[in-house]
Amino acid sequence: MTNAFHLATEELLSLIFKETRFLRTRIGLTASMAAVLIGWAAEARSLQVKLSPTDAQLGDTISVIIQVDTPETENPQVLMHQKTYPAFPIGQNRFRALLPTTPLDRPGTWQIQVIAEGKQQQLTVRVKDRYFPTQSIWLPPGKDEDISDYEFDIVDNFKKLQTPEKFWNGPFLRPNSGEITTVYGVRRYYNGKFAEDYYHRGVDYAGAYGSPVIAPAAGRVALVGRESEGFKVHGNCVGIDHGHGVLSIFLHMSRIDVKEGDFVKAGQVIGTLGNTGASTGPHLHWGLYVNGKSVDPVPWRYQGFE
Repeated sequence: MTNAFHLATEELLSLIFKETRFLRTRIGLTASMAAVLIGWAAEARSLQVKLSPTDAQLGDTISVIIQVDTPETENPQVLMHQKTYPAFPIGQNRFRALLPTTPLDRPGTWQIQVIAEGKQQQLTVRVKDRYFPTQSIWLPPGKDEDISDYEFDIVDNFKKLQTPEKFWNGPFLRPNSGEITTVYGVRRYYNGKFAEDYYHRGVDYAGAYGSPVIAPAAGRVALVGRESEGFKVHGNCVGIDHGHGVLSIFLHMSRIDVKEGDFVKAGQVIGTLGNTGASTGPHLHWGLYVNGKSVDPVPWRYQGFE
């Protein structure tokens, strides 16, 4: 009786041990699977990318916002058309890259690659075609023979600036109250021949001679050029660095009220409209550049890029 009782007890304990081990195995597997799923979820969350506008057209600026999990993450890289664009921090573990499009680009579906936290993501954006007016310009023989590279080298170096700080806030302001006479992107024929690599890189305002020119957004004055110092084409000009690769340049001014290194606020007067340089009449040319390329300033005035 005692032996039978011991045998029954041993069998019961053995059964309980097996069931317990089975349950522990099941629980362990479930915990492991949960850990894997959590890891996958964390990996998926670590690289979220938003593109805007979703209906871009030639001349637009494309914003790429990247959300990461780790605050110490190095700045992501954004590649488009085999060129790498910088992404700058904009707060709350977010980075942003600004991609320029121009009238010289081909419309269609563009590929954008984002690299961050050791991961890559491929995106596509549809860039629509856009109508750009054309003009015919007739130049007398030898008109540009006396133009040197001096001023263009200085201006080109200005356009390469990619300052990590962001100075502007909200939509850009209109730099002059004059009527717009030439819009962005106009194509031209010179002496009957179409200029393949040319487009009007800005907006022209035909304001009154001596009318104020204001900074459309905050920034640091990074360029001051004067006709008397060799700026025969640009005339008296001012370049403002708004940060994050965004730059404004103003041409043909009659007077300059700022100097290089000055920090200007949105709406601050930087000079007056004039007729200096290669100009056929009093007007202000405002060019807006994003990472070295001229983009349409109009969306920046109404939409803004925070």
